[in-house]
Amino acid sequence: MQENDKLIIGGREFSSRLFLGTGKFSSLQSMKDTLAQSGASVATVALKRANLGGGTDASADIAEWLEPEKYLILPNTSGAVNAEEAVRIARLGRVAGFGDFVKLEIHPDPNYLLPDPIETLKATQILAKEGFKVMPYINADPVLALHLQDAGAVAVMPLGAPIGTNRGVETRGQIEIIVEQCDVPVVVDAGLGMPSHAAESMEIGASAVMVNTAVAVASDPIAMAKAFANAVDAGRTAYLVGSSVKGVFASPTSPLTAFLD
Repeated sequence: MQENDKLIIGGREFSSRLFLGTGKFSSLQSMKDTLAQSGASVATVALKRANLGGGTDASADIAEWLEPEKYLILPNTSGAVNAEEAVRIARLGRVAGFGDFVKLEIHPDPNYLLPDPIETLKATQILAKEGFKVMPYINADPVLALHLQDAGAVAVMPLGAPIGTNRGVETRGQIEIIVEQCDVPVVVDAGLGMPSHAAESMEIGASAVMVNTAVAVASDPIAMAKAFANAVDAGRTAYLVGSSVKGVFASPTSPLTAFLD
């Protein structure tokens, strides 16, 4: 069954349904090693951390530690507070050689980092018309997801919980509706703190999951990344097989009648 189960986003096929972020690792070497061992097919990088020409950030050379031959380097516009700024960052990334894929992030609120739906839709409309393959990070809003799909987004990335909180799939009901209604892939992004959260996301039909904090801050990032990869595979298999029917009363797994006769 899984042999023919392919993940295709924006015309590109991905071998893994685990996407990993590159922030919060203790070192760039740890980040590189974890990505290599995780089997992830996508690595996101904040364009504000990449050296787009004269950056002074100590980690501004992060792109040099990534391996585009192994996975898609997905630049994101994290740090943008409105559509205008996000579009400018995306354009700079394209000029710097990051390609057409972009994870669109616009969150002006510094406390909760919740995405701005109006500015996100506005930026998606602009970037899609310019040929970008936009993957917008959004609150789990089914109506917005459809608007973004109509605007040209190649995937939507609803949050499970606020960024970095590790609280799991708090928006499960809304994500289920998004999965049901959208024709583009749905990538659950943000708030997944344990492999069980990733498995749950996949079980309800998500196409992939995006994880960063839970792996990067773990005492053993490589082991945690592998655990997430296993959970993603298990959850996807369960989704493809289909859940069993829920019941009210107990149902014995072994026959009870005539056993003592």
